[in-house]
Amino acid sequence: MYDNDFALFGLPVAFALDTAVLTARYRDLQRAVHPDKFIQASEAERVLAVRQAARINDAYQHLKTPLARAQYLLTLHGHGLVAEHATLKDPEFLLEQMELREALSEADSAALARLQMQIEQRLQTLIQALESGFAAAQPDWAQLQVVVLKTQFMHKLRNEAELRAERLLGM
Repeated sequence: MYDNDFALFGLPVAFALDTAVLTARYRDLQRAVHPDKFIQASEAERVLAVRQAARINDAYQHLKTPLARAQYLLTLHGHGLVAEHATLKDPEFLLEQMELREALSEADSAALARLQMQIEQRLQTLIQALESGFAAAQPDWAQLQVVVLKTQFMHKLRNEAELRAERLLGM
């Protein structure tokens, strides 16, 4: 039916997109296939509506966040990550990760807040690199794969920082 998730939402195949437009189109599509609209329909039509709703949800998940969108774009262009647990061959970045994790494990509330700010800044830098990399006339797919892997690492670190914050707050 649609070549890709961008086409499903009527969007250009690009990393940079207006998430407000994406969300509005998602809601419109979900309303169109909502199960309440198919109560009087045949079993086949109800099953089709459920499948369409699932397809719309999956597509939205691929496009709504920069990391998921970058992963999807790589796959769409035949350059998906080789393995889920692909190793990164950047010793400087890996050392930075180890140092941040160590600092995170020892951080009090004030230090944790500074670390979270540092992590967010690093994520924003990576997302900007993805945006410019995908916008290039001739994308460097190998470099984009590395940036996506680094972004995955930073997302995991951000999640660890959030868990640490919850523990410090006694939640």
